[in-house]
Amino acid sequence: MGSLLIAVIYLIFISLGLPDSLLGSGWPQMQLTFGIPSSYAGYVAMTISLMTIVSALASPKLITKLHTKWIVIISIALTICGLMGFSISGSYYMLFLFAIPYGLGAGSIDASVNHYVASNYSSSVMNFLHCFYGVGAVISPNIMALALMHAHWNEGYRWTAYIQIGILLVCILALPLWKRNENEQAAQQTQNSSLIDALKIPGVVLTLIAFCAYCGSEVTCGLWTSSYFAGTKEAISDELVAAFGSLIFGGLMLGRLISGFISERFGDRNMIRMGVVVELIGLLLIVLPTEGYIIAAIGFAVLGTGMGPIYPAITHMAPANFGVANSSAVIGLQMAAAYVGSTFMPMLFGNLQQIIGIGCLPGVILMVTIINIVFLEMTYRKIRF
Repeated sequence: MGSLLIAVIYLIFISLGLPDSLLGSGWPQMQLTFGIPSSYAGYVAMTISLMTIVSALASPKLITKLHTKWIVIISIALTICGLMGFSISGSYYMLFLFAIPYGLGAGSIDASVNHYVASNYSSSVMNFLHCFYGVGAVISPNIMALALMHAHWNEGYRWTAYIQIGILLVCILALPLWKRNENEQAAQQTQNSSLIDALKIPGVVLTLIAFCAYCGSEVTCGLWTSSYFAGTKEAISDELVAAFGSLIFGGLMLGRLISGFISERFGDRNMIRMGVVVELIGLLLIVLPTEGYIIAAIGFAVLGTGMGPIYPAITHMAPANFGVANSSAVIGLQMAAAYVGSTFMPMLFGNLQQIIGIGCLPGVILMVTIINIVFLEMTYRKIRF
């Protein structure tokens, strides 16, 4: 039963990744369809993220009232509504309407499942699970590339929604598997602290700033990688440009797969430090003045590999750093901070690249990476262990 539940959670993490890279990979064609500037992708991404912040902040309350399994069912259903809505959108402004369920479907499931895994499983399991997030995020740009090759970008969203429907049916059938840990979760629910109390814990605010910076850089890369190649490289087909949207997510998947094997040995903090070093190597490859796109493509994959261990490590440390009783509130805040970064950084970068060009992407990611590691190191000093 326990192994089957882990398998279902793997599937849930694939579900989490599927919607996240569609907008970036499809946007070069979507903007042509709607006849709007490329920077307008940031506003759609901002709306999705704002809804996700609302959902993430509600997660501690939802965890106390609902079991994780029901949060999963409701959230996937909302995501399906958002994906199907995007697939039928005939104008740019219709995207904002369907961005509401699209975003609401992400926050609570992210916070609740991460809290469940951090409370019940090892760092190694957390990394492997987040690797499967990368699987979902890699699959969807290639679905979009296939749709652009044989149909239209709308079909990319529709086909992804069909996969989500299949995952939802599996999760419904798997509801009895969650009974094993229901008593443990009920005991934890009675001890959970509030969001306000969690903010007062030493080091929490510093962690939130670091997490905000990291997730902002991850989503910005996911959203603008395809546009980076379209704007800085020549003679690349639309299908290949869309497929390049999976480079960061492929790297994330690889980084988390590797971390799953070594995180127990090195620990969460050292995994983050090693990840940042790999990120810097990836950024160096991207900016090398070479002909063609191969070295830059490798650089984005390496960048994603370095990013891989950071998200699961920060989340997995929450119970150990701030206490089990505070972990659901802290992780809920972390998810909200993550989506604050995901909301505003892509929008700000979209306007920045409109002014100075898409080629500034590596420099912006470098600055945000420095903010991430500096504030995490300040957190470790604050909590003093």
